Amino acid sequence: MPQSPLAKSVDTPIGVDALLATARTDLDRLIPTEARAAVARGALLVDTRTETQRAEQGELPDAIVIDRTVLEWRLDPASGVNIPEAHSYDVEIVVVCRQGYSSSLAAASLRQLGLWRATDLIGGVEAWVADGFPVTDGPADVRR
Repeated sequence: MPQSPLAKSVDTPIGVDALLATARTDLDRLIPTEARAAVARGALLVDTRTETQRAEQGELPDAIVIDRTVLEWRLDPASGVNIPEAHSYDVEIVVVCRQGYSSSLAAASLRQLGLWRATDLIGGVEAWVADGFPVTDGPADVRR
């Protein structure tokens, strides 16, 4: 059976740490103050945390909540099921998760789609809160 060009041999697994390091090589990751500045200039702040995580940590002001399982479809301008804000491959996107790990993988995936300005927030919402930036009780802008 032919192997996918993106897959490594099962005989040589790379592990999650190497996968994460590879994903981050092309990302210009942002600290919370830089993420806020990006949103102020029009970037999409995309929250991929679960509903439970958002209930525990609070909602990010100005964020669009997109479940990780449909992220690529909602942000790819050519998918046919994209959100209206994802109208171009030139849109700046800052992906946020709880601690800044899965957001790196998500941002790298978006860049592979052609969304060349996608990146993520170093430290996730935990860093956002630690830096004193606000969270709210909602409601969230959830896109399905």
